[in-house]
Amino acid sequence: MLDAYARKLIDPPLNVAGRGLAQVGVGANTVTLVGLGVGLTAAIAIAFGAFGLGLGLILASRLADGLDGAVARATHRTDFGGYLDITSDFLFYGAVPLGFVLFDPSSNAVPGAVLLLSFYVNGASFLGYAILAEKKGLATRTQGVKSLYYSNGLLEGTETIAFFILLCLLPAYFGPLACLFAILCFATAALRVFGAYQAFGQISSDQQETQ
Repeated sequence: MLDAYARKLIDPPLNVAGRGLAQVGVGANTVTLVGLGVGLTAAIAIAFGAFGLGLGLILASRLADGLDGAVARATHRTDFGGYLDITSDFLFYGAVPLGFVLFDPSSNAVPGAVLLLSFYVNGASFLGYAILAEKKGLATRTQGVKSLYYSNGLLEGTETIAFFILLCLLPAYFGPLACLFAILCFATAALRVFGAYQAFGQISSDQQETQ
């Protein structure tokens, strides 16, 4: 929901930094993999109870996640680069809740499982929409220049990072916070499915009638 507004603020400085990295020969895929490594290290730190360190690493990881696109825009974008980026994002988003589960399995396992299920469903609705949008030739730059069609929702990357920050600041409240965020994720997925029905359901029916 907030990604489009966040892009307007962060894209200009990211583009400057991205051009600088590109000029010294740093590739976008390298930045993506570095960001993923930092993000996974954040999850490990959280699993060991180092929440402050985890928070700092999460922020550094997301900085790299923004920089890889800026580097790509300064050089050239590839389909594989977009694929690597979204795959790395999904791995990062799953690893951080897993870190909290590993830190305190007795208290966090069930809410963590519910949260990861909501991520799974929300991710499926997101990628499924992107596939249909590509098939129908739809495009948008609301969330910036992307390799995949980014449909908006109640919860997007900005909200998820804010949620991770809140978890690091209030780790004792992981259970209720995870359940609340999971409910919002399920709602986001449901709204996206409804949006897909509105956008693609009638098109498919019309095509079937003409066959």
